[in-house]
Amino acid sequence: QVQLVESGGGLVQAGGSLRLSCAASERTFSNYPMAWFRQAPGKEREFVAHINWNGGYTAYADSVLGRFTISRDNAAITVYLQMNSLKPEDTAIYYCAARKTKYYTGSSKPNDYDYWGQGTQVTVSS
Repeated sequence: QVQLVESGGGLVQAGGSLRLSCAASERTFSNYPMAWFRQAPGKEREFVAHINWNGGYTAYADSVLGRFTISRDNAAITVYLQMNSLKPEDTAIYYCAARKTKYYTGSSKPNDYDYWGQGTQVTVSS
């Protein structure tokens, strides 16, 4: 069964850093664009960042631009989200997602993604 498993969430003070990881269960994922989304209580799921299949193209939501960095290691079939200068408004469940379109660019739309992880909680205290 295809799986995406996130890890690395936790509680951090404002201004701190966390690195999220998303490990895929199949090597095929190294050919797929991947993304991170987040969902805060009472809010819709929102786009955070996406990366194309070889890491050559990335895109970010305005709210995280300059603070977060998405990257991938295809040998390890893992995608990362380095989060710096965290703010309380970054508090959410963070999900990774894979788009089942080989060699395509990613998308900021949740409906364009075919596989989702279970999520990891990130809490930023003020």
